[in-house]
Amino acid sequence: ACSLHQLEMLGRLAPGREVSVRMNAGLGSGATNRTNTGGPAASFGIWHEYLGDVKTLAERFNLRITRLHSHIGSGTDPEVWKRVTRMTLDLAAKLPDVGLINLGGGFKVGRMPGEASTDLADVGAHVRQELLAFRDRDGRALRLELEPGTYLVANAGYVVATCVDVVDTGRDGYRFAKLDAGMPEVTRPSLYGAQHPIWVLAEGRPDADVVFVGPCCESGDILTPAPGDPEALAPRRVPPPRIGDLVVVGGAGAYCAAMATINYNSYPQAPEVMLEPDGALRLLRRRQTLEQVWTNEV
Repeated sequence: ACSLHQLEMLGRLAPGREVSVRMNAGLGSGATNRTNTGGPAASFGIWHEYLGDVKTLAERFNLRITRLHSHIGSGTDPEVWKRVTRMTLDLAAKLPDVGLINLGGGFKVGRMPGEASTDLADVGAHVRQELLAFRDRDGRALRLELEPGTYLVANAGYVVATCVDVVDTGRDGYRFAKLDAGMPEVTRPSLYGAQHPIWVLAEGRPDADVVFVGPCCESGDILTPAPGDPEALAPRRVPPPRIGDLVVVGGAGAYCAAMATINYNSYPQAPEVMLEPDGALRLLRRRQTLEQVWTNEV
């Protein structure tokens, strides 16, 4: 249950059961405010000050709260993550039936050159000490669950696009490389100002400043915004692509296909291909056809 309403609904539908609750411990952290899912500005989880109401509802419907969940954001500051671990355990101490805590995920993963990923050994050592201290204080050896999805697969996915046009806005303007992929496949830059590495598959050309954009009919379809600012352009220093060149966008293994703005401007959903360990390519999802785009229209 992620709200008091949900907990009451569960109690009415399934009294006497074991349940899990997600609490907002009062602090969050994300790569941007839009990916911060903890603290007073986030709607996720039951606010920690309402723990008494949680216990009242559990008693009313004879519910046993055996699992406690917390997730503070995506791309979190490791130090904040450590602090929230202790805050979540403090909540667990007041829920005597809890035997498992889920601390979520959100570990920062470096997509761009020079970006550091969360040191899981450091964070893990801290969490271990907190769990051992809790066991010594409370007598409960809690099980731990984590959700490290992005951390594991963010850099395992790439979007392979084609440069379909090159335009510029004069000597004091910008050079734009228009691709046949953009915000429909990689929405994060347009939404958050997120940064993804980009490679132009070309050799023997001197580097130049290039802004990479997608095919959609708005200036927000941009793959190279300023960090954290989707309103600003940030050209990349790369070999300038020509029409027909392949351009690869990295860091697309998480929160890209799943966040796709499918069929915006009637662009069909892109296919997905897996590169097997032996070098073979396996089709995971076919390219969407135009007939599939309009199949539900009446």
